[in-house]
Amino acid sequence: MASRAQPLRLPMAYRLFFLVIEPISALAGAYMAYFQPANYLTLTTPLWPSSPNLPLSTTIVLTQLANLYLLFAINEALVLRSTSDLRVWKTVLLGLLIADLGHLYSVKGLGIAGYWKIWEWNAMAWGNVGFVYAGALMRICFLSNVGIGRRVFTRKLN
Repeated sequence: MASRAQPLRLPMAYRLFFLVIEPISALAGAYMAYFQPANYLTLTTPLWPSSPNLPLSTTIVLTQLANLYLLFAINEALVLRSTSDLRVWKTVLLGLLIADLGHLYSVKGLGIAGYWKIWEWNAMAWGNVGFVYAGALMRICFLSNVGIGRRVFTRKLN
């Protein structure tokens, strides 16, 4: 009989920061970037010298976006690799699926045809839509247990 994994016990400072402060801060940033984009960009701009090719605010926002992509990569490459707990895998992949849906929503300004007229896609559209479709489909399959046998991920780390 396999033993159940013990719940992770973190000090209050970690729980408070990772489970409350940081998520609220991220939501506040998301709110500002979406609902008050001009204010968000104006507040971001004055601190750094501008790029010769893009407005400074655009450069900063794109750098922040790149940092989020890095976070996604780290979560998949390191977090998932560090555990064999199926619940952790499903939780991380559910989060990434939600991010996939948000990413697809972000290109809505290109029009509905941008989601399905693949013959009109350039390389960026293949990355922003096609690759995201593929990733979302893989996550949906995993979360639906497609191809996952009963013995997969049964070993718990101590």
